[in-house]
Amino acid sequence: MRLGIIANMSRPDAEKVIGRIVEWGDSNAVELTLCKTASDSIETSLPVVPRDEIAARSDVVVSLGGDGTMLATARAVGDAGIPILGINLGSLGFLTQLQPAVLEETLSAVLDGKYILEERMVAEVELENNEQLDSNFALNDIVIDRGSVSRLISLNLYANGSFICSYTADGLIVSTPTGSTAYSLAVGGPILSPAMNAFIVSPISAFALTTRPIVFPDHDELRIVTRSKHSDPVLTLDGQVSCRLSQESSIIIRRAGYHINFIVLKKNSFYDVLRGKLHWGKLPEGNSGSN
Repeated sequence: MRLGIIANMSRPDAEKVIGRIVEWGDSNAVELTLCKTASDSIETSLPVVPRDEIAARSDVVVSLGGDGTMLATARAVGDAGIPILGINLGSLGFLTQLQPAVLEETLSAVLDGKYILEERMVAEVELENNEQLDSNFALNDIVIDRGSVSRLISLNLYANGSFICSYTADGLIVSTPTGSTAYSLAVGGPILSPAMNAFIVSPISAFALTTRPIVFPDHDELRIVTRSKHSDPVLTLDGQVSCRLSQESSIIIRRAGYHINFIVLKKNSFYDVLRGKLHWGKLPEGNSGSN
């Protein structure tokens, strides 16, 4: 097996965890490749490649860090279909559910094929006004906001060419089910199972008490037209890739032609993660939470 490593070296334990992966790899005859952004922080004898080349050299990519690192890893893997294993070195970690305490056990399970693949929907963005993005794909969300000027902007929402509604707001979030526990949740959007395929459209601080998030099926093509008299709105994908739009822009959002594969151990549950991360109430007495 070939294992690629993408790591956020600002995390205190990142170097130590990479060392443990190297020891495990030596013991199990696994070929390791390290992302260059990680190798810049440590001395290593491992092969080193740029992040966007690591998928071509890997059968599995390990993402060490928080959810932001997982999003960056997903963007690096793109449509290659390489499974991603997330190890949480951060705090909340909805995407990176596994902890370093079970690192070797988890890697051995992956080597033995004792895991399941969880397919995550990806959104694709097209800009109609010649604005350019470094990447047109988002695993979590697409955010259109007012930028640095504290003035409301107007946004018109269409689905398959049909007008839905107009928003006067700080902005708009279009989220995938994976992103339903991120920014969308913070503005009152619903939580969707990552097994679903849908878009959530949630306004940010809308100037209307009746405005609520809307869920659209994944086969719908959404179009958002911005109207901003005071500033150029900003488009951001997954909180990491952004560009400034013109005051009148048109953004098309559709489901991408590929999905991202997350490695999940069979004992994990999305709902167990929700309960733990969001500090929901205790289980009913006598209920272990699993069947």
